[in-house]
Amino acid sequence: MESPTLPLPPSAAERRERRRWMALVVLCFAQLMNALDATIVNVALPTIQADLGFSQAGLTWVVNGYLITFGSFLLMAGRLGDLVGRKRVFLAGLLLFTAASVLCALAQDPALLIAARFLQGLGAAVSASVTIALIVIEFPGPDDRAKAMSVYMFVAVGGGSIGLLLGGALTEAISWHWIFLINVPIGLLTLVAGRALIDDDEGIGLRGGVDVLGSLLVTLALMVGIYAIVTSGEHGWGSARTLGLGAAAIALLAAFLAYEARVANPIMPLRILRLGGLMASSAVRVLLVCGMYAAFFVGALYLQNVLGYDALGTGLAFLPMTVVVGALSLGVTARLMGRFGPQRMTVAGLLAAGAGLALFATVGEQTSYFPHVFAAFALVGLGAGTAFLPLLTIAVAQAPRADAGLVSGIVNVSTQISGAVGVALLGAVSAARTDGLAADGRAPLDALLGGYRLAFVVAAGCVAAGVVVALLVLRPPQH
Repeated sequence: MESPTLPLPPSAAERRERRRWMALVVLCFAQLMNALDATIVNVALPTIQADLGFSQAGLTWVVNGYLITFGSFLLMAGRLGDLVGRKRVFLAGLLLFTAASVLCALAQDPALLIAARFLQGLGAAVSASVTIALIVIEFPGPDDRAKAMSVYMFVAVGGGSIGLLLGGALTEAISWHWIFLINVPIGLLTLVAGRALIDDDEGIGLRGGVDVLGSLLVTLALMVGIYAIVTSGEHGWGSARTLGLGAAAIALLAAFLAYEARVANPIMPLRILRLGGLMASSAVRVLLVCGMYAAFFVGALYLQNVLGYDALGTGLAFLPMTVVVGALSLGVTARLMGRFGPQRMTVAGLLAAGAGLALFATVGEQTSYFPHVFAAFALVGLGAGTAFLPLLTIAVAQAPRADAGLVSGIVNVSTQISGAVGVALLGAVSAARTDGLAADGRAPLDALLGGYRLAFVVAAGCVAAGVVVALLVLRPPQH
């Protein structure tokens, strides 16, 4: 009688392969929480205001507090990961984010909620700053890296629209506290899994000392600049306050760059600015994200204020964009990029996103969701799912291993700042147009619609400028 054949134990290579893909899932869960919390709060703001007694001015800080700390600490945290270990920094950020989520959920007054949102943004910045670097290190081969980045980009791009849907569902079904409480079990599980699955790395060390002054200068420059952007809607782009803060941010950034050129162990070695792929892709990304935020910000306002959608209906309306990005993330964009190259794919994605925004610019009071709005969202999703992966591929292709965290931080900073600029710029354009039309005697709804249309036109123009920049300066990465 023959003995049964026992399955062979997995080899070390197979175990390593399984571990790194499981580690990618962990990184994506952390990124999903960060992306969700940038938008999940928006649909719950009226309920939070009524429950905690927020003033209208104070309510904006529930969103702005998160955005300011998130954008300000990305660069410093990314470099810190290079120095002391990316896994260590990632887990510390995840722990802080989860703890701050508990504080947000338990807040019983406006001051505590705003303070907790600042802490939550800091935790998100620390964990997100090294996520791309960890993926780059785990997946050095171009094919596997493209697949891993596809999954990451789906989470990063689709997380915003999922946040709108989830925020509406939780707020209406249970309470607004659950938009923060949902982070706690996910954060704890991700923390435990990340500690077990992500490879340890020691970093390049602190032997040369820590660039404290450079860290403070760049963080302060980003904080002042982002604060100027997110509050420009209240005070106006041309106000002395906004212009003064903008000038201060530029002066701080110039002082930072001058100091980095002289210090022995800079937090941002200026050699990083000579990576042409990183700089060119960042310029294109800025224009694309500026334009795309019209779909999130102005699109949600149009659905609610003109078509009369509730919070849950608004979240559901974004599903075509999320589904298209998800479908492309299953390897479609990676395969097409291998065939046509990242520059062509970026241009194709920009053209699709621009077409979707141009279609949004033709909406009216009686526009039906299907096919008009549906097609616009789908085209924007097609553009995002096609363009972001090649842009990310070009950005990280030349990154030295020792600077991977810094490159990751720069990519995230360009995305975060351009998103903040996009929201502030499009909001100001829309409000100015609406006020102008109302002053001319237009009906309130017509004036509102005119403001939204102009914002979509400006957004499409940003993406069109991105096409020009991509054709002129974007080059395929040299492996």
